[in-house]
Parts: sequence; structure tokens; C-alpha cells
Amino acid sequence: MAIETAAADPYRLTTEGIREPPKGWGASLRYLGPGLIVSASIVGSGELIATTALGAEAGFALLWMVILSTTVKVAVQVELARWTISTGQPALTGYDKVPPRFGRIGWVNALWIVLALSKILQLGGVIGGVAAALSLLFPFGEPLGKTSLTIWTIALIAGSIALLYSNRYSLIERGAFVLVAIFSVLTVAIAFGLPFTPFAYNSEDILNGLALRIPAGAVGAAVAMFGITGVGADEITFYTYWCLEKGYARWTGPPDGSDAWVRRAKGWIRVMYKDAFVSWVIYTFATLAFFIMGAAVLHPQGLQPEGNEMLTALSRMYTDTLGEWATISFLIGAIAVLGSTLWASIPSWSRMHVNVLGTLRLVDWDNQASRQRWTRFFTVVLPIVWGLAYLVIGSPVIMVQVGGVMTGIFLLAVVVAVWYLRRTEVDPRIYGGRAFHSLLVISSVAIILVAVYSVLGAFGITIE
Repeated sequence: MAIETAAADPYRLTTEGIREPPKGWGASLRYLGPGLIVSASIVGSGELIATTALGAEAGFALLWMVILSTTVKVAVQVELARWTISTGQPALTGYDKVPPRFGRIGWVNALWIVLALSKILQLGGVIGGVAAALSLLFPFGEPLGKTSLTIWTIALIAGSIALLYSNRYSLIERGAFVLVAIFSVLTVAIAFGLPFTPFAYNSEDILNGLALRIPAGAVGAAVAMFGITGVGADEITFYTYWCLEKGYARWTGPPDGSDAWVRRAKGWIRVMYKDAFVSWVIYTFATLAFFIMGAAVLHPQGLQPEGNEMLTALSRMYTDTLGEWATISFLIGAIAVLGSTLWASIPSWSRMHVNVLGTLRLVDWDNQASRQRWTRFFTVVLPIVWGLAYLVIGSPVIMVQVGGVMTGIFLLAVVVAVWYLRRTEVDPRIYGGRAFHSLLVISSVAIILVAVYSVLGAFGITIE
């Protein structure tokens, strides 16, 4: 859906934009899409780097944490999207309403700014991971050498800006679909291919991994993974922008409180449920595949690669058993996985930066032309900043894990904001049922516990 004309502005609700919601899965399929962008973002740095590193550290013992991490946060994501569909507002506009305030800014948005700063490291690690994979495939001089990595980092930044500068929703969704399709096939191949290598796993390994226990010394890594894998605070936040740009809120219409509006809102919220469910299936299976890779291959050898060695170590397991062609396939998959995160993150973070400036009244968020200009500005600036962070620091694993811990902390603020907005601005007639309410409570409690641990860790208080 293009957003070039004022009449089609997805952030402006009018009676002319109203559309009746589809009924059933078949009719709803053509209206899915925001979840694909979220899946493209999720299955990336957290899965290929952090989750694999955790599997290398803990073995199969934390397999259950992967499933918990990808599942437990979905209810919060859906509830915030419910508020967005009913009000036509994106997340940071809502976050800014949560008291207390510090001058022009609410405390949640102030914390978001800290998150955005930490994401410079995490998304710099993503750029570094793609550059490393490209350097291994097509090196300029020595593979993974400084010259080769620098050239590929610059090329990647320039290419990303050129492809995404238009910021059209339809382009972003189609690109996410292609990348998700590629890495979904490859990650399934990875998971099912390991039993045919010397690093085979069996059903006993899987069953042991589903036992609810955390090995000594692995708590910190597990918390970082909880913050990164599945829908994190950033994906929960920017999912609302893609729901708006797909049209869910505009098709629902202005919230006039009428019975017709309630019916439409419930209908489009059901479509959003389906969208979130498909997204969950995709990123859960991909996450499991990468965790199993680390647990089955790296853990038995006592390997915990750091920096650019992660890709080399993972690709070698296929070279040694299946031949050079398998390494090439793996590296192409790594580019698709990490590249998909970059593809989704640049436009998502650009929108969030403009929105927070709008809440500070530094830009006119409600003016579509102004919003588009500033979004394109950040589409250029953000990848440059992230790329420079990678070239200076040069350790994707550490960079990704730092961002993951901050994401876990910000999840606490997201939970508070979701409950506040639910209570103050969501019509009770469009609430989820009792089962969903119970899931939302469980999800919120789990996130709060992890956030408390992350805060304690930031002050040097660790629980092993």
C-alpha cells in the first residue's frame, strides 16, 4: 500500500477509508503482511548469532527457553496492536501518554531513547554479520580482513539506503516476504540436515532440552536471549506502525463508539491475530533451528566462537562433512537471515525516530509530507551510524548481546504502557476473551521478572 498521497495516509482515520473485514483464513490471507516484516526483523542477529552462541554455551539444556522466549511475549504484542487498530495511533505516541512526564517527554519514551542508543551496537552487529558472510563468499584480499570487511560494510550500507529510500510499505512487505521464504527453507534444511552429519542429535537430546532448568553460569546468556529472540521490545513497538501502514486502523475507521465500529474493529483485530500467529510460527521454527545448530555442533566441541569467527565455525561444520557447496549455501542463508533483519530494521527504526521527535514537537508527525521527509532522512543516517559502530568495535556477538539486555529492560516499560493504554483508551467491547486475558497476565509477569533480572545485572547483582 503506497503512502504517497494524503488521501491514502494510513495514520489518518477517515470514513472514506472504511472497509469491511474479511471472514475466515482464506479471505484473510491477502490482508496479512505486518507479521512478515516482524519475522524478517526477528530472525536475524538474535537467532544466527545470540541463540547459536547460547546453544554453544549451554547445549540442549535451554531448548525450552527458546520456545518460552518466542511465545510468551506475543500477547503483549497483540494487545498493543489492538490499541493501535482502535485508535489509529502508533506505539510511541501512546507511550508518551504514560505518566509521569519529564518536561516534554514521558518516561517510557525517555527510556526508548536509551534503547535506541544501545541498538546502535546490536544493529551494527547485524551489519557486521552480513559483511562477514559476504567477505567469506567474495573476499577483497584476505577473507574477514579489515579491507574486505570495510569494503563490504560500505557497499551494504549504500545498497540498503538505495533500496529502502522510497519507504513504500508495499516494497518493504514484498522484500520481507522473499527474505522470509529464503531463510525459512534454509533453516529447516539446517535443522533436518544435522542428523546426517557427525554432529547428529536424537530425541533424547530434545527431551532433555525441554526440562525446565538453567545450567549454572548460563543465566545471563539466557536473559540476553529472552530479550533478543521472539518479539522484543522494538518489534512489539514497530509492529504497530506496520499494522497502520497495512491499513487495519484506517479500514476500521474513526473510533466513534458505534456498534458498526465495534464490529469492524473486532474483525480487523481477528485478522491481526492471524497475522501475528503466522509470524510466530515462522520465527519460532527458525530460532529452534539455530539453537540446535549451536547445541549439536559447537557445544560438544567446547567451542564458543566470538566476533567474525562465529560464521566461520558454523560454516566449517558443513564444509567438513558435505563439501564446499554446503558452506556456500550456509553463507547465502546467513546473508538472507541477517539481511532480513537489516531490511526490516532500517524503515522500522526510521519511523520510530520520527515519531519520538513528533512527540517532542520537533517535527510535525501529523503532516504526511514532513513525516516522509524525516523518515527518508533517518533511512540514510541510521545505517551509516550502525555501520560505523561495527567498524570501530568489530565484535558482532558482543554487540548483539548488549542490545539484547537493554531490550529486556525496555520490555518492562512496554508492559506498563500496554496495561495503561488498555485501561484508559481501549473500548472494553473489543477486549480479548478470558483465555487471552490470562495469557496477557502470564506474559506480563514473565517479562517483568526478566526485566528485574536485567536491571539487577546492570548494577552488578547477578543470580546464577
